[in-house]
Amino acid sequence: MTLAELATRLGCQLEGDGTIEVTRVAAVDDAGPGDVTFLTNTKYASRLAGTRASAVILAASSTAPDESMPLAPCAVLRARRPYAAMAEAVAILTPPNRPAPGISSLASIDPSAEIAAGASIGAFVAIGPRVRVGARTVIHPHVVVGAGSVIGDDCTIHAQASIRDGVLIGDHVTIQDAAVIGSDGFGFAEREDGSHLKIPQVGRVVIEDDVEIGAQSAVDRPAVGETRIGRGTKIDNLVQVAHGVKIGRNVLLAAQVGISGSTVLDDGVVMAGQSGAAGHVRLGKRVRVSAKSAVTKDVDDDQHIAGIPAGDVRDWRESTVLVRKLPELRKAVSDLEQRLAALEEKLSNVRGSP
Repeated sequence: MTLAELATRLGCQLEGDGTIEVTRVAAVDDAGPGDVTFLTNTKYASRLAGTRASAVILAASSTAPDESMPLAPCAVLRARRPYAAMAEAVAILTPPNRPAPGISSLASIDPSAEIAAGASIGAFVAIGPRVRVGARTVIHPHVVVGAGSVIGDDCTIHAQASIRDGVLIGDHVTIQDAAVIGSDGFGFAEREDGSHLKIPQVGRVVIEDDVEIGAQSAVDRPAVGETRIGRGTKIDNLVQVAHGVKIGRNVLLAAQVGISGSTVLDDGVVMAGQSGAAGHVRLGKRVRVSAKSAVTKDVDDDQHIAGIPAGDVRDWRESTVLVRKLPELRKAVSDLEQRLAALEEKLSNVRGSP
């Protein structure tokens, strides 16, 4: 593909020779002739001068001053959102390997299941009764799809994922390896003797369009009602979404996030790695939760919170600085106590003298 063709498909402004042939996207230090590289962080700007790439994706001058980057030694693709342009370039120049349409002879498909035209069903896939699989969806080997589940068009379900009974999955959804969708929620009622009676988890899970769920993550079904993941939400690996959780649109959950039962995350929430939310709380629109934080109460829109329990990030930063100074403060207080004791003793001696 020529650089001019790539620029057109990306909607970028081209500066340089458009006849250059490009074949892949590479990091600025690793790129060579025929490669397109990118630079979105001025921290690495000094590396640009030494790149051997044929072209570099940079921010448009309207969104980043020219002086923020050195002159590029190659052609430039100017993009309003350079990181997104890089992602599109990777998809264009390195398209994913897609299995051929059809059903493997080693798959087990219930006769009542409906498999749309163009779908690909891999070896050792098990599809239960009344399942519907949409057009062009790819289900990789060793996936299990439970009775009554619906998987939309253009989805990708990777190896060993488990789609339990009655799960509804929209279009353009990606489920990574060994994720479990529709597992039983953690619900038990205590008996008089202290033992625990399992509450049947018979609600449903709904995954809306354009969602991605990472490897070995779990989305639990509730006893009643539904667990819902909103359109455009992206979930990293090893994330737990408990029963009855409602997640809005375009939410980002990083690795090892845990969401307790019946919690609501409004549109645009971002939770960093190993953070968590207690049950029955609500995080407002565009809330940001810092890594390793614990949300224990409702949070208003547009807040950035951190800590355990989580509070305003500015307060958390101040308290963190103070905690690090505690040994120094303790020593200072001890010195003051000793000086005060010495002064009191001296004053007592003065008062007691004849």
